[in-house]
Amino acid sequence: MEMEVSFPGGVAVEARFGSFAVRTDQPLDEGGLNAAPSPFSLFFVSIATCAGFYALRFCQVRKIDTAGLGVRLIVDRPDHGRIRTIRIEVKLPPGFPEKYEGSIIRAIDSCTVKRAILEPPQFEVVTVPAAAPPAPPDAQKS
Repeated sequence: MEMEVSFPGGVAVEARFGSFAVRTDQPLDEGGLNAAPSPFSLFFVSIATCAGFYALRFCQVRKIDTAGLGVRLIVDRPDHGRIRTIRIEVKLPPGFPEKYEGSIIRAIDSCTVKRAILEPPQFEVVTVPAAAPPAPPDAQKS
């Protein structure tokens, strides 16, 4: 997967991948317009939606009614510092079979976003030279 990042104005940042564009911004007190989620908020959204996907698929595969199924993410991050805990609460739908309670937790634990945090990749940050601007059309005729 590749993403191209651009800067549409202020401190907003936009990532494009495939046919999608995701814009982020910063809160007002950090120089932004609060017009979009911050990148760190999207990090948590990734965890919550991944957990939700695994819970949903678990139920769908077993033909368990998903009406009432829910996921809540609670982040313990004192004073906006280091993340202490991330708690994922799964609200089971009415009539959810008790025998599957441990299994749905194991399914959610296999979330790929969570696994990427628990087994972090190596990060490489490099610079690439800027492309030279094209020569003016008159200069190319010589």
